[in-house]
Amino acid sequence: MPRAPRVDVGNEVYHVINRANNRAQIFNNEKEYQHFERLLKEAKVHVPMRILAYVLMPNHWHLVLHPENDGDLALFMQWLTLTHAQQYRAKTKTIGHGHLYQGRYKSFLVEKDNYLIQLLRYVERNPHRAKLVKRAEDWRWGSAWRRYHGTSKEQQLLHVPPIDLPRGYRAWLNEKEEVEQLVTIRNSVNRGRPLGTEGWTGKKITQFGLALTMRSRGRPKKGT
Repeated sequence: MPRAPRVDVGNEVYHVINRANNRAQIFNNEKEYQHFERLLKEAKVHVPMRILAYVLMPNHWHLVLHPENDGDLALFMQWLTLTHAQQYRAKTKTIGHGHLYQGRYKSFLVEKDNYLIQLLRYVERNPHRAKLVKRAEDWRWGSAWRRYHGTSKEQQLLHVPPIDLPRGYRAWLNEKEEVEQLVTIRNSVNRGRPLGTEGWTGKKITQFGLALTMRSRGRPKKGT
C-alpha cells in the first residue's frame, strides 16, 4: 500500500514517534535515557525547535514538536535519530548489529486546540498507563517530570504550547482517559491521520494530499 506524503510545514504541530527494531529496547539504563535527552538539547542548537512534550519509554519514544519553518521537522529529526543511532552503537559496541529503529520516524499533524491538549496528556501519561510509575510526573524521562520537578535550566528544553494547559492539568494527567480519546489518538498513529476536528482534518487532508490516511487498511471485502 502506498504511503501518504510526509508533511513538513512550519508553524504546524506534529506528534512524532519511533520504535526500536524487532521490538527490542532502546533504553536499558539511566545513561541511555540521559544520552537521548542530551541529544534533544543538542538537536535544538543545530535546528531550532519548539518541543512541547516528550516521553522516552523502554522501546519507543514520543515527541510533540512545533517547528517554526518549512523543512525544520525533517532536519531536526534526521539529525536527532541519525546521531542517536550512530552514538548508541558506538557506546554499546554494537556497530554492525543492524538498525536501531524499525524505520523512519512517523509524524502526524495535530490541531492546535483541545486535541493538542489531549495529545499532550496522552504522551505524558504513557508511563502511568504502562504501570511504570504511580503518577505520570514521576517518570524521570519525560516532559511531565521536567515540567513539575525539573530545575529552571531543565525546564528550558520545553516550549510553552500554543494553547494554555487547563487548570488542574497535573491532577487530570493522572486520571484515566476515556476510551474514545485513546481510540482517536491511536487511529491517528496507526493510519498517519491528522488529529483534530472533522472540519480541520478534512482541510489538512485536502491541502497536503493525505487521502490515503482515511482509507481502511487491509484488502476490501468481497462484494463491496
